[in-house]
Amino acid sequence: MLATIRNLWTGDVSLARTFWEFAVIYGLVLNLAATAAALGMASAGQPGWVALAVHLLPLPYTVLVLVAVWRSAARYAGPKLWAELAPPMAALWGLLLILI
Repeated sequence: MLATIRNLWTGDVSLARTFWEFAVIYGLVLNLAATAAALGMASAGQPGWVALAVHLLPLPYTVLVLVAVWRSAARYAGPKLWAELAPPMAALWGLLLILI
């Protein structure tokens, strides 16, 4: 697992895998789980700051994946359009995930 994190951080994972697998799929699952847990805590009467903290737990992962997409795009040898579109789309996706 640490090797995967290191490879993501340095941009050594392919752009397609970094974007689709780590940003889109894993990011969505992680953020939906955190949101569901936060809503459950809030409806159970937990303090609002606790629910907010749980909701924001995926934030470090989101930052890791955004950096990974940026660095992977810089190494991408395929069509330049994909390398240019992936970072801002990953940033937009990350923002949307945090807000849901």
